[in-house]
Amino acid sequence: MKKAIVIALLTIVSLSMNAQQNNDSFRAYLFNKEYEVYMRINFYDQNITVPGQELYGELPGYLGKERNSFCWVITSCEVKNEKKAVMQLINDFGSEDLTATLERKNDSIYILNQGKGSTIKVPHKGKWRKLPNIIELKRKK
Repeated sequence: MKKAIVIALLTIVSLSMNAQQNNDSFRAYLFNKEYEVYMRINFYDQNITVPGQELYGELPGYLGKERNSFCWVITSCEVKNEKKAVMQLINDFGSEDLTATLERKNDSIYILNQGKGSTIKVPHKGKWRKLPNIIELKRKK
């Protein structure tokens, strides 16, 4: 009887640990060195605040530019499965928006694919720089 209880408890613990790992796919800090952009996301708890722009409140995340306060805010998201999520983004002025997908290629590589709507533009040396429709982001551990 004691063996059955211990086995049941170990099974429950291992299942909860596995479920916890799966919920980390879209809770991350992602970056692209070439374009100097990063994403801070938590599509599960949706409790990310944009530094210096707390007016937006808690969000699923944002795409930011290194050494700059400009960002694209993720207003809503839907996790399709452990490897794909769809999100709605607006720039911090609220003048442009788009739908994009974020796909997890493996544990450390994510692919951001811009869909319908505006093209993501970020400040770069005093001008606007368009990001490619498909951009690779690396997860920072």
